[in-house]
Amino acid sequence: MTRPTITIAAPHAAIPTSTDFHGAVTGARSQRYRWGQLVVGIVCMAMIANLQYGWTLFVNPIADKHGWSRAAIQVAFTIFVLTETWLVPIEGYLVDRFGPRPVVLVGGVLCGLGWALNSVASSLPLLYVAAAIGGIGAGAVYGTCVGNALKWFPDRRGLAAGMTAAGFGAGSAITIIPISAMIQSHGYEAAFLYFGLGQGLIVFLLGWVLTRPPEHVKATDSRNVQQTRRDYKPSEVLRSPVFWVMYAMFVMVAAGGLMATAQLAPIAKDFKIIDVPVNIMGLVLPALTFALAIDRVLNGLTRPFFGWVSDKIGREQTMFIAFALESVGILALYHWGHNPILFVLLTGLVFFAWGEIYSLFPSTCADTFGGKYAASNAGMLYTAKGTASLLVPLSSVLAAATGSWQAVFIAASVVNAVAALMAWFVLRPMRRRHIEQSRQIL
Repeated sequence: MTRPTITIAAPHAAIPTSTDFHGAVTGARSQRYRWGQLVVGIVCMAMIANLQYGWTLFVNPIADKHGWSRAAIQVAFTIFVLTETWLVPIEGYLVDRFGPRPVVLVGGVLCGLGWALNSVASSLPLLYVAAAIGGIGAGAVYGTCVGNALKWFPDRRGLAAGMTAAGFGAGSAITIIPISAMIQSHGYEAAFLYFGLGQGLIVFLLGWVLTRPPEHVKATDSRNVQQTRRDYKPSEVLRSPVFWVMYAMFVMVAAGGLMATAQLAPIAKDFKIIDVPVNIMGLVLPALTFALAIDRVLNGLTRPFFGWVSDKIGREQTMFIAFALESVGILALYHWGHNPILFVLLTGLVFFAWGEIYSLFPSTCADTFGGKYAASNAGMLYTAKGTASLLVPLSSVLAAATGSWQAVFIAASVVNAVAALMAWFVLRPMRRRHIEQSRQIL
C-alpha cells in the first residue's frame, strides 16, 4: 500500500512566488496579495499628497505673516519638487536592491519632519530646508510605490501605475477642507504641524507591510501595448534616444500642470474670485476651495482612467488625446476663468487632462525598458517633473512683468499641443523600432 505524501508549506508561502501573473494565475491568494500591496501603496501615496497639492493653501498666509514675496515663497515649492524628483533614481536603486520597506519607512519620517519644520519656519532659509527634507521623504515614498506597482502588475501597468498615482493626485481631496478650516481657525502653523505628523506616522506604519515583488514576471502579449522582452539597466536607458524623447515630453506637459498646482490661489486672487461663493448641485463653497477639492478628485481619477485606456488602445494614442485636451483646457481657463463657476469647472478639466502623465510615462518606461529595473528607470524619468518645476517661479515673474497671466497660459497651451503631436509622430515610431531591435537581440 502506497503511503500518502504530506507537503508542509514554507513559512513564506503566503508571498506569491510564481512569476506568471498574465494568463493563468497561481491562485486567488496570490492575486489578493498583489492587490493588497497595491492598496498599501495607494494609501501611502495619499498620505504624502498634501506636501505638494496642499501647498497653495499656505502661500498667501505665509506671505501675509512674514511679508515675503510670492516668488520667494514659491522657491520652497521648487526645492520640494526638485528634491522629490531628482533623488528618485537613487531611491529607486535602493528599492531595486533592498526592497520597498526600508525606503518607505525613512520616507515617512522625513515627510512628517518636513511639515513640522514648516510650522516653525521664521526665515526663508529654514522654509527651504524644510522643503528639501519633505521633498526627499515624498520622493522616497512616491518612487517606491510606483516602482512596486509596475513590477507587481506587468499585465496592467497603466491601470496599476494610475491607481497608485491616483493616491497622490486625489489623496489631498478629503483633507483640503479640513486643512483650509484649520488655517482659518488656528493658523497655518498648526495645520503644518498636526497634518504633517499624522501623515508621516501613517506612512511609517504602512511601510512595514510592503514586500519585494517577484522577479522575471512575464510581459503582456497585448497587440496594442508593446513591451520589451529585455531588461535594460539604467546606464543603458540613459544612452537610449527614446528615453530622452519621453523626458522632453514629460517636462513639457508637467510644466503647465505644476504651474496650475502652485499658482492656483494667486491666479484666483488676481481674477478676484478667490472667496466668491459657488453653488454646484446644492454644494456651496468659496471658488478656490471648491476648485481645489474638485481638482484633487479629478486629478486622481484621471490617472487610473487614462492608465486603463492606455492598456486597451496603447500608450501613445492615449497621450495624444490627453495632451490635446490639456492644451484646449488651459486656453479655456484663461478666457473664461474670471467666471467663478467656470473657474471651478475648467480647473477641473485642466487637472483631469494633466494628471495622467503620472500613469502614462511610468508604464511606458517599463514597457520600453523592462520590469527588473523599473523603479530606477521610472525614477530617472520622473526627474522630468523636477526639471519642469524650475519653470514655476518663472511663471510668477512673467505674470508680474506682463501684468497678466496671458503669456503663461498661452505658453502652457502651446507646449501641450506640441507634446501631443510628438506622442504620435515621434515617440510612437521610435518606441516601435526600439522594441523590435530588443527582440532581435534576444
